[in-house]
Amino acid sequence: MKKTLLTTAIALASAAGGISQAQAAELTISCGAVGAELTLCEEGVAAWEDKTGHDVDVVSTPNSSTERLSLYQQILSANSGDIDVMQIDVVWPGLLANHLLDLREVLGEDVAEGHFETIVTNNTIDDRLVAMPWFTDAGVLYYREDLLEKHGFDVPTTWQALTETARKIKQAERDAGNDRMQGYVFQGRAYEGLTVNALEWVASHGGGNIVEANGEITINNEQAAEALDLAASWIGDISPKGVLNYTEEEARGVFQGGNAVFMRNWPYAWALAQSDNSDVRDKVGVTQLPAGGDEGQSAAGLGGWNLAVSRYSEKPELAADLVAFLTGEEEQKRRAIEASYNPTLDALYQDEEVLDAVPFFGTLYDTFTNAVARPSAPTGDAYGRVSNAFFSATHDVLSGTLEGAQAVEDLENELIRLKRRNW
Repeated sequence: MKKTLLTTAIALASAAGGISQAQAAELTISCGAVGAELTLCEEGVAAWEDKTGHDVDVVSTPNSSTERLSLYQQILSANSGDIDVMQIDVVWPGLLANHLLDLREVLGEDVAEGHFETIVTNNTIDDRLVAMPWFTDAGVLYYREDLLEKHGFDVPTTWQALTETARKIKQAERDAGNDRMQGYVFQGRAYEGLTVNALEWVASHGGGNIVEANGEITINNEQAAEALDLAASWIGDISPKGVLNYTEEEARGVFQGGNAVFMRNWPYAWALAQSDNSDVRDKVGVTQLPAGGDEGQSAAGLGGWNLAVSRYSEKPELAADLVAFLTGEEEQKRRAIEASYNPTLDALYQDEEVLDAVPFFGTLYDTFTNAVARPSAPTGDAYGRVSNAFFSATHDVLSGTLEGAQAVEDLENELIRLKRRNW
């Protein structure tokens, strides 16, 4: 197994006439670089190599999902077969479907049996299964159990309570000598991760889903503006100004280094927080994200990643076999136990070994199965532009350039223009 970069040329080991699957062949797979994703991918690929005798080039991709999508679109629009298997976000199947193989044609009609039906449906475009579920995700709240106990606070259940609790504990810890302590860290960079965070704030305040399932644009409302203004109040108070450039890993670095009371992140951060070299090992709790206001509800953004085969692959059947192996029960169980990646197979949420390793998989099961989806389905090919408009407007509010009410009004006008272009 070799690892290359997307910025380099990828050499495929095929002779002029092609290589049959009976001979050793080489595939290329792209894997993410968030947390333990790349290492886990390499380990799973190595197991498949040992089983089949084939070789796989593992391609590292950018941490930013926005940058990763852009690279994929460049490669696929050129009808390039350089990458056989691609790791794709849960909101990308509709964007990339025309370039992806129908996996049921290669792996059989029942290949997705046992996986979460919502994700299988999400990955089925025009009756074509263009991606297999690899792991699912939903935003969760991490908190320092020891600090809440030390200062006499309960786990907050609303965003306002989190704001007040974070402010008081941060100040108390700084008064005690820890001048690096922050109250709350999240994903504040202007990228897809901010779309998810901001959707959670808006939805939890009753502000809707930006664009509803029927295509109605609903972002311009008082609750959405209130949610964004509350988040803006965190900057320079409970959250550092640097959070405006944080992705998942920057937030995790601060929290895992012992310098934040609360963190919004994905479940993958649990195993890393519990690792031997973590400064917060055995000091962390995980719960659902807070509700917006006294009458709001918790809203966790739906995340997760899938594996797809490029239509331009020279070895589609072999690539599909690799996808089936990596998304199978044994491999998903290993990833759940070793690094707390949420399985997409319902049976693994009743598996005692999985629940021993990641207890909150059981207590937050409803959170994972009822997460709020980004509006990729109603906006189709325009989703990338819709998301960009949303996270840019949100970033303007967070950075103090706009008030929430003006931002959501401007955003509504921009989305209306996009819709007129037949999204």
